[in-house]
Amino acid sequence: MLGIFIDRILHFTHKIPIFPSMPKVNFTYALKRFFPGIESTAVDANNVRDTLDSLEEKFPGLKSYILDDQGRMRQHVNIFVDGELIRDRETLSDSVNAGSDVYVMQALSGG
Repeated sequence: MLGIFIDRILHFTHKIPIFPSMPKVNFTYALKRFFPGIESTAVDANNVRDTLDSLEEKFPGLKSYILDDQGRMRQHVNIFVDGELIRDRETLSDSVNAGSDVYVMQALSGG
């Protein structure tokens, strides 16, 4: 359910091209503050770790924003694959398939 909501928000706020044969990675608008050139992109990957490696080539520094010094996901970041929160935050072994929708989101807080 959350994946559908996220997809609608990103689809209506950004013109997202469709990449049917490769996983498509989407980013929340808030990440543009730290990475102004970031945009939805297709990657050649089989799991979340491969996805982040591909993203690092396209957007240098992004991986260090998402992962800590031990290579685990930072607490303020969540990654969804096909609407499901990934389970493996340490080795990032969750599968990513051709046509998967991957969302990289930072936690928002405030009052």
